[in-house]
Amino acid sequence: MKILVTANLVPFMTGGADEHIRGLCRGLVAHGHDVELLRFPFRFSPEKDIKALMDHCEGQDFNVPNGVAVDRVISLQFPGYGVRHDRHTVWIMHQHRAVYELYDQQPESRELSRLRELIVDYDNRVLPRAWRIFANSRRVAERLKQYNGLKATSLYHPPPGAENFYSSESWNYIFCPSRLESLKRQELLIRAAALVKAPLRFVLAGDGGQMDHYQRLINELDLAGKVSMLGRISDAEKQSWYAHSLAVFFGPEDEDYGYVTLEAMLSARPVITCTDSGGTLEFVQHGLTGVVVEPSPEAVAQAIEEFHADRRCAATLGQQGLEAWHGANITWENVVERLLEES
Repeated sequence: MKILVTANLVPFMTGGADEHIRGLCRGLVAHGHDVELLRFPFRFSPEKDIKALMDHCEGQDFNVPNGVAVDRVISLQFPGYGVRHDRHTVWIMHQHRAVYELYDQQPESRELSRLRELIVDYDNRVLPRAWRIFANSRRVAERLKQYNGLKATSLYHPPPGAENFYSSESWNYIFCPSRLESLKRQELLIRAAALVKAPLRFVLAGDGGQMDHYQRLINELDLAGKVSMLGRISDAEKQSWYAHSLAVFFGPEDEDYGYVTLEAMLSARPVITCTDSGGTLEFVQHGLTGVVVEPSPEAVAQAIEEFHADRRCAATLGQQGLEAWHGANITWENVVERLLEES
């Protein structure tokens, strides 16, 4: 089949979304399909640019562009899911979060309020036209139902390089790999480190807008010898840090999906996450594949102390996480089959 995939392009800002996009295209090609990727240049501001891109996307009909029949369109992101095709499948990573679940966390402004009205109206108008709607997690599907009254089927996909993760001897550190952003809440772990009495190290990997803030916090709490920030690391380095960790901390606020959880499971490492961490809770079962705690430094510190005191328990939960991964059928083969099924 000739398949057109639509997504966004935000110049010089890369992350899990890019891996998702590339993974889907590779999966489709591996199954013998002719794939084109169309990425719309996206800017988070000003609001008028978002509106202009919405209008542009909604005006695109990709059934027979330039006389070439397209069999399927698969759209992953706002506002590209507004394009038209008779067999248009939408697989939502997330909606424009700034006007949905994150709206109340931002300074009130007339521009943002107006943008919210426009985007909610856009989503309510264009998404019901889709032939099928999937979401990349139950949490994303729940938001779509909550805010737009629309039903989506959750469909999980593997993290990049899933076959390369492994488990090895556990050493004395807690690993936290993720973009250094407020929503990822590395500050919880840093403040927990100041409370932990056990002789453990804390290793953060990744870069982002909060790097300077977190380094200042580490210095203020006199944790320079206890908490390390590695910055951006290679895939091989990341896999090694996972493999030798005692446990992995990933406590974001209302995460959409989160590769970190799955990567930890593939490395047979238990995950410490939080009661409000969204998509991570679809995989971390308290006492089975990790622990779920309140989003406070005290609760995180207690969980870490307990893993240090009972390393056998940590190892058991990590192994059960790996077994849960193998039982979940999270593969690109399954993704492609579901996205392209006829009925």
